[in-house]
Amino acid sequence: MLLSGRSISKGEAKASLLSTDVPISFLGQIDAKTGVIIDTNHPLYGKSVAGKVLSFPCGKGSTVGSYVIYALKENGVSPAAFIVKQCETIVAVGAIIAGIPAVDMIDGDLPEDGAEVTVNGFEGTVEFTPGP
Repeated sequence: MLLSGRSISKGEAKASLLSTDVPISFLGQIDAKTGVIIDTNHPLYGKSVAGKVLSFPCGKGSTVGSYVIYALKENGVSPAAFIVKQCETIVAVGAIIAGIPAVDMIDGDLPEDGAEVTVNGFEGTVEFTPGP
């Protein structure tokens, strides 16, 4: 299945999906050294974003979040790609400076967590094989 959206940051990545319907603040909710969600109130608490296609509705919080995204990349624990419902400037800038492919405003539903998805930030698409 191929979903179309808007390209935010160029690049392409294929990895397993990790999603939440709760916004993410990259400053304070994710450990930049480990890539683990450290906010005990977040549904993804204790999970690592490292190497995943991270899907979330939007970012929130401080503009320092852009630099946390960059630090995740520099520390080798960043998501492989982002799928954002409505990308705002904090996540967009972080994805661009870190070289993490990102798309938003896709025109359909994503599969269950753990499914392999391909994010194409050049074309603004998300591709996956639907389950049974």
